[in-house]
Amino acid sequence: MSEQVYDAETIKQVWQMAKADLEASLSPAFYNTWIVPSPLTAIKIENDQKAIATISCMTGFHVANLKTNLYSQIKTALEKYINKPVEIEFVVTDLKRASGFNKENIETMVIKNESKQQTGTANYEAVNKQNYRSFKNNLLDSKSFINSQENKESPTVEELFSQANINNNAFDRYRVRVQQIGLRPDYTFESFAVSSSNEMAHAAATAVANNLGTSYNPLFLYGGVGVGKTHLIHAVAHYVLKNNPEAEIIYASGEQFTNEIVRAIKSHNTLQLKNKYRKTDLLLLDDVQFIAGKNSVQEEFFHTFNALIAINSQIILTSDRPPQEISLLEDRLRSRFEAGLMIDIQQPTFELRTAILLLKAQANKLDIPIDLAQKIAAQVDSARKIEGIIKKIKSAVELQNLSLDAALIDKILQNEIKQNHQKIIKAEPQDIIKTVANHYRIKQSAIRGKRRSKELVRARHIAMYLLRNELQISLEEIGQWFSGRDHSSVIHAVKKIEQDLILDQSVQQDVSAMKMSLIAISN
Repeated sequence: MSEQVYDAETIKQVWQMAKADLEASLSPAFYNTWIVPSPLTAIKIENDQKAIATISCMTGFHVANLKTNLYSQIKTALEKYINKPVEIEFVVTDLKRASGFNKENIETMVIKNESKQQTGTANYEAVNKQNYRSFKNNLLDSKSFINSQENKESPTVEELFSQANINNNAFDRYRVRVQQIGLRPDYTFESFAVSSSNEMAHAAATAVANNLGTSYNPLFLYGGVGVGKTHLIHAVAHYVLKNNPEAEIIYASGEQFTNEIVRAIKSHNTLQLKNKYRKTDLLLLDDVQFIAGKNSVQEEFFHTFNALIAINSQIILTSDRPPQEISLLEDRLRSRFEAGLMIDIQQPTFELRTAILLLKAQANKLDIPIDLAQKIAAQVDSARKIEGIIKKIKSAVELQNLSLDAALIDKILQNEIKQNHQKIIKAEPQDIIKTVANHYRIKQSAIRGKRRSKELVRARHIAMYLLRNELQISLEEIGQWFSGRDHSSVIHAVKKIEQDLILDQSVQQDVSAMKMSLIAISN
């Protein structure tokens, strides 16, 4: 058997690059606890086919934890730079003696670098002071770490497996799994704003998260762009992982699933794909409408669907429309989708858009007053646009040192307002009446009726104004929608709102908010 052994310098370079990748993907606590004290000490190539990498650990506990929780991540990181399949061997070694990494060496390194700083040698001039301070602090941290290890006895079994250690390791494992699966860290149930437009979807997702495979299988969520479909299915996965970080979960878009099928067919490797998708505990497929019209993809998904249902694995699907409206979707798939629970998530109301904005602002450490939040919510029609606005505000405040005030919000919203004026509302009269009723939280029948309380009169006038200005309905027809009122009553209502839009800021905001809801419906 021919064998090639890497030299120490090459091993060091490979490990530095691999560690950089690992540091980017792991939490600081997990990286510093398990990766930093466990260096790569040997690489050998067998028959030019595969690499054997040796990683040295301080204790058997480190070996067990790295094998259990980080083997695949370390393997991926090393294969990227060795360019061969890698097998990893973990060994327990006296790292301080083997590497020469001890208190005396660290002190010498710090003294030498301080001397270079004072004398201004070429070596020190090659790096800036900030890099030097970081380097020195890292060395001193390492010195402190070694001191603590030398003055401390090996931990007992009870200490190693204390509830605090178990909880910390489980949390770090959860964060690693979140990244592996491709979930958004901020898409959790805690950050999901609930209102009448999405409360049923939220309740169903919560039930599914607590009882995978038994409550509502499959769960089919559909609705327009930015209504929270993806947020909810990510939240289910987060909830499951927090309770069981080892749960098998797959999240994929319809496009991603399609591409995987095509690649597997081309490479004659469909068995591996089947093993991946048909043995999971939870399958999340976003934008399932993308597979429609693709015969081989639908064929594979049909069998995958049946296989998962047979073993009580949970399936959650999202789409921009219900199954019966997805053209070119096979009838056998359509019938299976419809056999589960289907929920239509409506466009977010003005209230919900405001709540979403405040939640996302809090997550980005922005303190946005409620009046400014409402001002923004009145000009956007989806959660995705809200995210974009939040990013612009954060950039302006943190990078440009601007004050978070009404002037800044007006500046950021300029382009949004201009685009909104160009959008055409395509809605039915009943959509406008329903939108106004939802905005003011009153019954549609009350708006259309004859009662004349102040709140009802304003809502009724705005509904008439929108019907006239956005749908260009005749005065007589508008009157018929409101208990047969005559055309003069409609003219009075329209003129009243036109005047209020000039003088009353609250009316301006209300009308803008309702227009955004109607634009969302139109799309």
